[in-house]
Amino acid sequence: MEQIKSFSEPLQSLIYYGILIGCCFFFGMAANFLFYKFLSVYNKRRKSTVVGFISLYTQKPMHVFVPLLIGIILLPMMEVHQYYQLIYRIVYIAFSISFAWLLIKLIYVFTDSVLANQNPDINDNLSQRKIVTQLQFIRRLLIILVVLITVSAILLNFESVRKFGAGILTSAGIAGIIIGFAAQRSLGNLLAGLQIAFSQPIRIDDVVIVENEWGRVEEITLTYVVIKLWDLRRLVVPLNYFIEKPFQNWTKTSADIIGSVSLFLDYSVPIEALRKKLDELLQHHPLWDGKTKVLQVIGTSDKALEIRALMSSRNAGESWDLRCYVREELVKFVREKYPDALPTFRSEINVLQPEMRLS
Repeated sequence: MEQIKSFSEPLQSLIYYGILIGCCFFFGMAANFLFYKFLSVYNKRRKSTVVGFISLYTQKPMHVFVPLLIGIILLPMMEVHQYYQLIYRIVYIAFSISFAWLLIKLIYVFTDSVLANQNPDINDNLSQRKIVTQLQFIRRLLIILVVLITVSAILLNFESVRKFGAGILTSAGIAGIIIGFAAQRSLGNLLAGLQIAFSQPIRIDDVVIVENEWGRVEEITLTYVVIKLWDLRRLVVPLNYFIEKPFQNWTKTSADIIGSVSLFLDYSVPIEALRKKLDELLQHHPLWDGKTKVLQVIGTSDKALEIRALMSSRNAGESWDLRCYVREELVKFVREKYPDALPTFRSEINVLQPEMRLS
């Protein structure tokens, strides 16, 4: 009888815990089903962006988190059983991980809900790009903090970690100095990222000239910036670059820009005819924003005049296309109407008379 009793007691404990886990799972799934059913009905009536993102992002972590939450609440009632400490520790670790998972998804709910109300594709999108840049950096930073806090909470649940806590704190000063020197550049990039996120010398979708390359800011991470160049190459630049070195930002305050076209023509070219042609080209062109339209002689040399046409556009991409169009049409106009005005090289040859050659 003693052997049967010694064998049956652990078995009863396991059955007991199995029933408890089954109840937690059942009630957790039932609570999740009712909660998301309510969200679905609410979203159909109100069409809420936030509710839609909650349903999209949090279903999977909630299916794990809620049963574990119920288990954490009910487990103290089973403290008398011999497997309590082991099971409680396993449930606590799983609960901490699921809670971190849920928090990360809620961060995505918040940032994506804000971003859903922004439209970075419009012409004057300065405020939208500011928000997008800040939210992307804040989201990455919050996720790192959630992971670090979760790992710390799990480690502190073990007695061995707490015992060595004093020793860790004692050596933290020396270790901090060593790590600081080793990770100086990475920490500098992280601080530069904070500065960029809030002072914003660059933003997502800004048009920039970096290392003599033209492109748009495609991504800003915690340590580097990805710039999509005009020929679809990607230029990866450390964040420190934008704090320490000069660069051009064509959309710092607004997206509109003035483009220029330079032509070298003969002194005989009719300037007024060129001005009228420029007016004709820009008057109804969809890429011209109607603000700036100028044609001037900006330089002279012994061979030609330098003529510059200025025209404004809503953004850098449209400005490039408009400049190419104006340049092609002005060259075509001069070639067809005033071919003598094209650049020529003049020389004078003196032909000597026969009597002069004999002498």
